[in-house]
Amino acid sequence: MAAPSVTQTVGDLNKDSFVTLLSKLIGESKHVQNNPPDLIPEEDRIVGHVLDLLRPFSTATGGGPLIINHVTYKPNRGNLIVEYPGTQPGKILSFVGMHMDVVTANPSDWDFDPFTMSIEGDKLRGRGTTDCLGHVALVAELMKRLGETKPQLKSTVVAVFIASEENSSIPGVGVDALVKDGLLDKLKQGPLFWIDTADKQPCIGTGGMIPWKLEVFGKLFHSGLAHKAINPLELAMEALKVIQLRFYKDFPPHPKEQVYGYATPSTMKPTQWSYPGGGINQIPADCTVCGDVRLTPFYDVNDVIKKLQEYVEELNANIEDVDTRGPVSKYVLPDENLRGRLSITFDEALSGVACNLDSRGYHVLCKATKDVVGHVQPYSITGSLPLIRELQDEGFDVQTCGYGLMATYHAKNEYCLLSDMCQGYGVFVSIISQLED
Repeated sequence: MAAPSVTQTVGDLNKDSFVTLLSKLIGESKHVQNNPPDLIPEEDRIVGHVLDLLRPFSTATGGGPLIINHVTYKPNRGNLIVEYPGTQPGKILSFVGMHMDVVTANPSDWDFDPFTMSIEGDKLRGRGTTDCLGHVALVAELMKRLGETKPQLKSTVVAVFIASEENSSIPGVGVDALVKDGLLDKLKQGPLFWIDTADKQPCIGTGGMIPWKLEVFGKLFHSGLAHKAINPLELAMEALKVIQLRFYKDFPPHPKEQVYGYATPSTMKPTQWSYPGGGINQIPADCTVCGDVRLTPFYDVNDVIKKLQEYVEELNANIEDVDTRGPVSKYVLPDENLRGRLSITFDEALSGVACNLDSRGYHVLCKATKDVVGHVQPYSITGSLPLIRELQDEGFDVQTCGYGLMATYHAKNEYCLLSDMCQGYGVFVSIISQLED
């Protein structure tokens, strides 16, 4: 009699166990909001529930084969590496990126309590259901099932539950520290599936992100005597137009964007505007425009930063040539030896990633998706995922997928669908099965 297949042995997602675990995790979501310095997550609250689920099937208790490593770099902020050993040395696959922190939620903005899981038909509602505690629970259930059923696998299967994904202002806490310490090195021997996207399809490309701040300095004066002022609002509008036009000329749509199915090319645009305040009859002394660049991974973020700085330097050197608005609008007051001025600065930039479309990991993910979901339609977006470009640069074969809903990502009234999570579990089992061949 033939031995049962991996799919038969591992079976389908245990819905009751999954919902029970996810309910516990959402119950901790208030304490894992990540927005320092006000809100510093305590990911070990999540780790505790996952350990309660997996320890009975671990070498630590003698109850099973799972090898568990709780790695902590900051108090109460642990990561969890769980390994199901295979029989063939060097044959490995991993599920990484299931992060145990969440973005903030204001209960007064929600139609239900974000920090208590509620169920409405197929909807599992609460902060973290889609991003990313739903995935934490899903992969934990997969590892539990491997530990329970003990299928004979050639491949070692590793799950890495990480801290500190939603905010990078406190470094050395999560996957960056794990990579630095070499704790993930052996994962380079096989495909790494980053489980933190949405909508059940392979996400094969993400965008880089460059946050920028353009400060514009003029001269404050009464608006009835506009000829004696340098209007920083007008200068900001005209200068930003020049900067944007030059950006789109230097970083046009790239041919590979069509191959990867990007919804948009690279963009550079303002998203915030502020000024010091004052009366409506007062031309202010300065204003600040903030925004971001979203960059497809076929361009280098450092090249863009260098170009943006060049644009501003050239504008400053030729400020009298910038277009004005009306007969007395000007950016130079020679009698007062005053010139309008621009200054651009940048916050921490992220690089986008283009997954390797020739890798075994990509092909098995596509086949698993088609078999389980019914169709496969890889997509790319210029939204940004931190950390994964660094993993790719370190030599990991990174593929990304997820089973929450893009429409509720970082949104109020967040939810996921239990049926989608069941399909995600099926995709994981299919991946493991295919990689046995």
